[in-house]
Amino acid sequence: MGDQDRTDLAADSGAAASPASEGKAPRTARGEKTLRKILDAALAEFGQRGFHDSSIVGITSRAKVALGTFYTYFDSKEAVFAALVSHMSGQVRDHVAPVLQEAKGGLDGEGRALAAYLRFVLDHREVYRIIDEAEFVDPDGFRLHYETTANRIAGRLQAATDSGELTDDGPLATEVRAWAIMGMNVFLGLRFGVWGAEDPDRVADHANALLRSGLKA
Repeated sequence: MGDQDRTDLAADSGAAASPASEGKAPRTARGEKTLRKILDAALAEFGQRGFHDSSIVGITSRAKVALGTFYTYFDSKEAVFAALVSHMSGQVRDHVAPVLQEAKGGLDGEGRALAAYLRFVLDHREVYRIIDEAEFVDPDGFRLHYETTANRIAGRLQAATDSGELTDDGPLATEVRAWAIMGMNVFLGLRFGVWGAEDPDRVADHANALLRSGLKA
């Protein structure tokens, strides 16, 4: 699947695309449950062993399904890995989205989003290994993950700019700020979510103070 195909799927506002390989989407609730079992098993397998040391047999053993069942939904190990990258990216998005509804302005929203992200990482440390390996195993998915994340942040920053909360220095400034915030969040997640377990709210407060000092109107 190329960049444009993935972008089209990510932008689709209708029913969520199935993570299964093309033409292999489950048609029943039972099939959907089996597919999720395979994805969960793949998450554990790739997260613990890494892509190259993982195997389809390892995934099916964890999922307690037959080898043939794997191929009912996925074409290859690469295909299930790419599906998992997209799935994890969507999980991060869905985990953060509810807290934004409570935000009192753009910068408050970024602080809440970071705290929610840190909580997600604390419960899903394997996401870092999987996303990092995606740069080489699924480069299209790797790029899409970061581009769509940055675009969501940029959209929030633009809304805050339009309201007068942030300085308006043009679209390039908004994009630079979005990527800078995303980069900060990624490394804070690594330090305080994967390598540590400090309180997410306290970490987010310190990071948000940095944003407020640097971006306030």
